Amino acid sequence: MRMRAPWLLLAASLLAAGCVTETKLQPLPSAETTRGGAAVSETQGVRLVADGDAWRGTPSTLERIVTPVQVRIENQSGRPLRIRYEEFTLLGDSRFQYSALSPFELADEGRAAYGGSGPGGSGGSVRMSVGLGFGWYTGWANPPFYTWRHRGRGIYNPWYDPWYDPFYRPYAYWDPPEPLPTRDMLREALPEGTLDTGGTITGFLFFQGVSEREGRVTLQARLVDARTGEQFGTLSIPFDVRS
Repeated sequence: MRMRAPWLLLAASLLAAGCVTETKLQPLPSAETTRGGAAVSETQGVRLVADGDAWRGTPSTLERIVTPVQVRIENQSGRPLRIRYEEFTLLGDSRFQYSALSPFELADEGRAAYGGSGPGGSGGSVRMSVGLGFGWYTGWANPPFYTWRHRGRGIYNPWYDPWYDPFYRPYAYWDPPEPLPTRDMLREALPEGTLDTGGTITGFLFFQGVSEREGRVTLQARLVDARTGEQFGTLSIPFDVRS
């Protein structure tokens, strides 16, 4: 029984280390919103609708890696509007600017969020569980003097118990993350290009993660004429950062 306290401490520490906050952006109470709760800003004939809590695709935990924002842009400016990721930023209270990333730039963000590489260098996360039985389950080590077998996603050795406690055992499973970008992310991403006057376009912007760094951010969109390269306006929408 005395052996259980160290295991509980280890389990608690691994669980705490594996917790990553999901970020949701909520419009300020003073912001103009649609019936669905998305924030709205308009200038120079361009209307921007932004929803920071709209992601429902795969991966379901995307908000732990980046900050996805769904935007709809309606162009009634009388000029073609340039749509580029570089025209969009999240400005934090810290005055740091978070860039909008193309879906193909997100692989590095995913690897960083999962803390490097798991078995085979593919990245991963640790889930800690507590149960009865024998054996230490892990995806991070493979001692050469033990025989390891595969069971589902985990790797286990039924004969190894460093604490020799037949009644209690925490065990860790390694869950390999789905590589980014996923098909949903590619399908739902805001396409780059030119939005002619009278046109509307909808899609997701994927920003660098702002979780635990900012209490409030402002979505900024530069309005650039696709023909001349002239900036003719800026749209801004403030959000509270909720975790």
